[in-house]
Amino acid sequence: MLMDKDYFQIKQEQAKGYFQALQAQIQQEDFASNLIETLHNYQQTKKRNWINIDNWKHQPGKTFISQLTKTGQLDSYLERSISYIYFRDLGRDITSEAMQKRIAVVTEGVKNYLNSKEQQVPFHVTELYQMAEKESLEEVFFWVSDRLKHVSAILPDGLDKNEAKRKIMKIIAGIVMHEFEELDDELSKETRRKLLDQAVRTGYYYGLTYPLIDDVLDADMLTAAEKKSFAYFIRQTLLTGEVLPVKADDWQNKHWDFISTVHEELSEAFHYLKSCQPEENRQIFLENAYLFFEAQELDRQKRLDNNNYTNEELYTSVILKSASSRLIIRSFKPFSEVENIETNMFYYGIYNQLADDLTDLEEDLANNNVTPYTYFVTYSKQDTGLINPFAMYWSVIYYFIHTLYPGKTEIRDIILDRAINGLKRLKARLGKERYQAFKEQFSFNADFDKALEKIVNRSHNVAFFDKWIRDQFLDTLKQNKQLKIQFVSKMKDIKEQLEEHLTFESKGNALKEAANYSLSGNAKRLRPIMTWIMAKEGLQLPDNLILPLAKSVEFMHTASLIFDDLPSQDNASARRGKQTLHEKYNHATAELTGLWLTQRAVEEQAVIKHQDPNRLLELIAYSTRTTQKMCQGQFFDLHAKGSSLALSELRQLSVYKTSLGFEAALMMPLIIAGESDERKQAVKELAYHAGIAFQIKDDLLDITGDAKLLGKHPGQDQRNNSSTFVSILGKEEAQKEMWKHYLEARKELAKLPDIPFFYQLLDYLILRDH
Repeated sequence: MLMDKDYFQIKQEQAKGYFQALQAQIQQEDFASNLIETLHNYQQTKKRNWINIDNWKHQPGKTFISQLTKTGQLDSYLERSISYIYFRDLGRDITSEAMQKRIAVVTEGVKNYLNSKEQQVPFHVTELYQMAEKESLEEVFFWVSDRLKHVSAILPDGLDKNEAKRKIMKIIAGIVMHEFEELDDELSKETRRKLLDQAVRTGYYYGLTYPLIDDVLDADMLTAAEKKSFAYFIRQTLLTGEVLPVKADDWQNKHWDFISTVHEELSEAFHYLKSCQPEENRQIFLENAYLFFEAQELDRQKRLDNNNYTNEELYTSVILKSASSRLIIRSFKPFSEVENIETNMFYYGIYNQLADDLTDLEEDLANNNVTPYTYFVTYSKQDTGLINPFAMYWSVIYYFIHTLYPGKTEIRDIILDRAINGLKRLKARLGKERYQAFKEQFSFNADFDKALEKIVNRSHNVAFFDKWIRDQFLDTLKQNKQLKIQFVSKMKDIKEQLEEHLTFESKGNALKEAANYSLSGNAKRLRPIMTWIMAKEGLQLPDNLILPLAKSVEFMHTASLIFDDLPSQDNASARRGKQTLHEKYNHATAELTGLWLTQRAVEEQAVIKHQDPNRLLELIAYSTRTTQKMCQGQFFDLHAKGSSLALSELRQLSVYKTSLGFEAALMMPLIIAGESDERKQAVKELAYHAGIAFQIKDDLLDITGDAKLLGKHPGQDQRNNSSTFVSILGKEEAQKEMWKHYLEARKELAKLPDIPFFYQLLDYLILRDH
């Protein structure tokens, strides 16, 4: 037994003591007047500053950082934001000389990063990968990516999978930030890599508890008895330090598979988190984890239709869960400096929680969740003794300014800056009328209301970098979601338009029937869609030119697949979700069908009517050369079977098998449009890198993919003893190679007409599951 069962009660008494101190402040007659004086002193300090970005009316949109740079205010903006993070998340006294120096160094680093990105923060997976690559953390990047997909796969539809991933990523970021803060500059590169790798894995495993414990217990998917059993399993594991088993008899049949999977995931997480704890911190970890769980359970058991909760019951659980969630992260990494960090974190948690609860008030009311705000709204008229949660929020602020950090104006200013920022954001989100209703509902002193609102109105822009990043990130997520919807919709629409033109009238013609068989099935039509988009959106070619080009590309591609599947080649039994052509018919029919389709592809080009016949000749010459190269690639592939290829040979084989098809899909519209040699060269480079990245992804899917999604049986490369990027490099190095070529492809894409579809397509090439 690692923990005294009375520990929770001890910490609960500590929380009660803090609550009582906050309550006593509210009950003082001069509480409001002291707050007003504090606001007045804060405002006077602002007036004395020559440069005050709070009075700048430019709103924090996408160009906000560049505007700050132009006006020379970026340094002060970043310094305030970074100081606040050190204060809130790391529990530091930001007024100390050492911390002032550290904040200045971090501010300079962030500024240099922003300048290198032209004052933009690119919220794309490529940016994360390049950060990981810089620290030699590619392995853990791939690991986290796979694990996040796994989490999405095991969560039932009733739980928010995107929110689960967001929470996990937020926890990872927090723990990595703690780790970065404690890294010694003298550490070797390998030691630094190991520590950061452990921080990422720790963040993932700790973050996993939110969807697999909190969300599961908060949702309605389990019965009351099952929730009780699940809570018992968590509680006893934290009390004993050992993972308890779960029994199938305690669960409904429909829930058992999910619960057994959750138990397996949480067991793995718990063992890892214990193993990476310093021995002296293991007790702290278990204690704070137990505190957090029990505090959450206290809140989970509360019901909004119960009108008997006391102020103490409402607030002590909030103090406990908000403090312990921060202290759990603290237990993973001991801080080198001797400061009252734990105390600061214990006191600060409720400030953030009350701010979050205010933001979520309407959602919590709709879900009948009990928070100090929802309870006050529901029962304040019949129970006049209930503490106004907005008054409690300001009591926490007052406690920090006048009890924990008396006389430290820097801390006063940064706390009030953040509070004003929160109110301005709330006002913008609610709108004028609803914000006015909020003020009236939570007013606790008319004079304070006036003083506060005066500052809120005067401060046009009390902005913080972390909030700006969050807003831009959420905007980017919305835009990316819309772009993905458009991407999928466009793929579907163009595919549907193409399908009706890819079927031959085959009555009495067995060869055409065979061609139709090969062209049908669950084909993605990726290459002809690329042709269509480039021709129509990038080059504005007329419709009478687009369809023949797209058909020609698809016929060339399907022919290559027929040859590739033959017993003399890859000997594949399935393609596009059904039997391969030679399995359905016979080898001779397959060979002749492939040859027929290559000739039909040339015919589609030859019948194009164009005012410049030289372009048509160039087009036909290019496509026939490409077909020759594809045949050369098949020949190369055939003679490579059973032999070990060098990496350079495998890259060349990928160019023959894949890059040439991508290149043709984009090059043929460029030829007809008479585009420059520079753009044609960019297409060649783009196709070269994209094709290799695509082939590596295929090789990876051959060892990890799902047969239903792939439309063929995985493991085929191994059965054929084929050299692949995975067999030559290993899985991790193959992933690195894929990312290298993917990033190069993105660079080349920037030289072509700006078409968002192709950026989505590149993402699809490496993120797809089939």
